[in-house]
Amino acid sequence: MHRSHRLRKNEHFQAVFQRGTSAANKQFVLYSARQEGQAAFRAGISVSKKIGNAVIRNRVKRLIREAVARLEDAIPKGVDLVIIARPGVESMSLESIEQSLLHVMKRAKVIKQGPIHNGKRG
Repeated sequence: MHRSHRLRKNEHFQAVFQRGTSAANKQFVLYSARQEGQAAFRAGISVSKKIGNAVIRNRVKRLIREAVARLEDAIPKGVDLVIIARPGVESMSLESIEQSLLHVMKRAKVIKQGPIHNGKRG
């Protein structure tokens, strides 16, 4: 996931929380909000201290960023996402994180396309 595709400021997170819709599964809560006129999607990641120590939280964030990068082609432009990790995600592999994110994005109606394999529509 490219740096320009990241939400970083608290006010951007708060705007997504207030104006957006949410969907959840066992591993993630996803908030999404449309941003008209935006050239690309943006995503913010939140990993609570309930997940583990700093090393574990940073590893989880890196895995989520990589999973979002793999799904990048399927995520529409002009949407802001906030991904909140739930306890239990720290023991998951990259592939299972990617599948779980794909599932929650479909539930949130962010992604409407068919199946995606390794970041490519198939």
